[in-house]
Amino acid sequence: MPDFIKNRFSIAYTFVGYYLLASALLRVFFLYLSGTFVDPSLLGWVKVFAVGALFDFGASIFLIAPYLLFLLVNPKFFIGTLFDRILIYFILALIFVITLFSFMGEIPFWEEFNTRYNFIAVDYLIYTFEVVENINQSYPLPILISGLLILCTLLFVGLIRTKRFHHTFSDRMSFLGRAIRIVPFLLIGLIYGFYVKNAHAEYSSNTYVNELSKNGVYSFFAAYRSNELDFNSFYATLDKEHSFGIIRKELLQPNQTYLSDSIHSILRESCSTKEEILPNIVLICLESFNAGFMGTFGNSRGLTPNLDQLASESILFTNMYATGTRTVRGMEALTLSVPPTPGNSIIRRPNNGQLYSIGTIFKQKEYDLNFFYGGDGYFDNMNSFFGGQGFVIIDRNRGNPLSEKIRTKRINISDDEVSFENAWGICDEDIYNKLIKLSDDNFSQGKSSFSFVMTTSNHRPYTFPDNKIDLAQGSREAAVKYTDFALGEFFKKAKTKPWFENTVFVVVADHCASSAGKWDITIDKHHIPAFVYNLPNRNRQTVEKLVSQIDIMPTLFGYLNWSYNTSLYGLDISLMSKSDERALIGNYRTVGLLKADIFTEINDHKKVNQYSWNSSQTIMTPLEQQIKDLKNLTISYYQTASYRFKHGLMKEGSEVLQ
Repeated sequence: MPDFIKNRFSIAYTFVGYYLLASALLRVFFLYLSGTFVDPSLLGWVKVFAVGALFDFGASIFLIAPYLLFLLVNPKFFIGTLFDRILIYFILALIFVITLFSFMGEIPFWEEFNTRYNFIAVDYLIYTFEVVENINQSYPLPILISGLLILCTLLFVGLIRTKRFHHTFSDRMSFLGRAIRIVPFLLIGLIYGFYVKNAHAEYSSNTYVNELSKNGVYSFFAAYRSNELDFNSFYATLDKEHSFGIIRKELLQPNQTYLSDSIHSILRESCSTKEEILPNIVLICLESFNAGFMGTFGNSRGLTPNLDQLASESILFTNMYATGTRTVRGMEALTLSVPPTPGNSIIRRPNNGQLYSIGTIFKQKEYDLNFFYGGDGYFDNMNSFFGGQGFVIIDRNRGNPLSEKIRTKRINISDDEVSFENAWGICDEDIYNKLIKLSDDNFSQGKSSFSFVMTTSNHRPYTFPDNKIDLAQGSREAAVKYTDFALGEFFKKAKTKPWFENTVFVVVADHCASSAGKWDITIDKHHIPAFVYNLPNRNRQTVEKLVSQIDIMPTLFGYLNWSYNTSLYGLDISLMSKSDERALIGNYRTVGLLKADIFTEINDHKKVNQYSWNSSQTIMTPLEQQIKDLKNLTISYYQTASYRFKHGLMKEGSEVLQ
């Protein structure tokens, strides 16, 4: 061992060195998992590891900083005492456990999301029950914990055998000597904290390259600090009036007139000359369901016979895109019909009650509103959001006191209504049975209702009741097949009910199972199934127009010949011309607009990029010269939506009629 580390700081130096080595090995493993998504050139790999080492070093300083501070402030006469030993053992044990846990946790997180820790990991800290149960049901938790403790013990044994603790406890270094060694580390930590941004690792158009270049711990704290993004501060903008002028022109359809002359208002009256149809409506939102899972879209594995059959008997949208990559984004798009504004979903933000939503329109038609979720709707703020829009919550509260504090009407799914349950909630069959039960009750009382049903079975740990399908539990394919099975069973039962004939079903996914790819936004990883089933007086139909989730409910209102007031961004697809077609697509920080074969993306560096999109080969090619009108339209969608929420213009009744 070199003489310069045979001192009080021996363990700190050792920790930094081994942390860099372990981080590099983990990066090698992730590189292996990434396969052909990463350019195999030697220069590219060198850059990944060089940039990665920069962030690894910063993370190692953050992790060891509490220990360094203790070494600095602990007086010289305490060095080597029992007090010194106990505190150092305790501090190091915490640091080692946290560090090892972060390494171990990154592997399943990468398998699930193909990214380092991000805002999803930050959000999951709030919902510890679901996360711990999910880990326990997906992996052998007792073995993992035992392994973690064994590794931690081995670290201590190694430090003892190599005399690192001997040097730590025997070197009675002066305060000045300690300060000379520690202050540079702390100054470097401050430089990292203030000037080295996680975004500096995002130098490539390839998402995998960027994520490989990052460090998980560093990414986690970066996400924690930037969970909200102010649009004007981070994104390219237009003159406010100009952007609203563009959007007012974009949103107005042939059957609509504006109800206000205010440039900031998008409140419109939609008129129909036909007789209104007022059926019960059930929206079934399928968890993490790619279009590519279905035989309808070319899958040959036979996973979705029921969905394929239903789609063939429905109005099927073959070119529908999810606005985001999380369940709350799908819910936001379907209920608020709004572009995916950067940062947290509106569902998770404060002051999101009584917004102008599809619930507002249903209330105009005197519908009862129900939200069904198989888990605890406290998760991701769902109960608070849906309750704030006037929905009755039907969920599974397993004694969470925080869930009880949410002031909205709730119906708990009781134990005797549950045949199977995992970390995320009851199985899809159980939630459908609850839906049937309440539909029976509503029919007996003569009520018209809209029910939003959020499924959970197509989510890790991919478990469900035994003896339902011919695939073993624990894989995505099996979960997809069970999701399809449960939906098929639901429709078999529903068709025997007296209310079925007067019920329209909308089936759509919340987002795709994976969104990672070679670009910041990978368009094909947003392609989802969507269809409307059992619509009165409508034949089966295939709609190939390019559209987003935000359009499906306004389209349904058009199919039902409804006249209503709206301030939704979604359009009636049946009234779209070819030039109106577009899809709004985003992730946490980057948002964009796909129009024809041109994708315009805006990011939080105030940059606007445009690409030519080849859907058959799933390739994006940067445009040499930008198309100004598409750039301005993209900015206008997101700038106006962000402004309207921030300034309360999405609230019901906020736009005064003129």
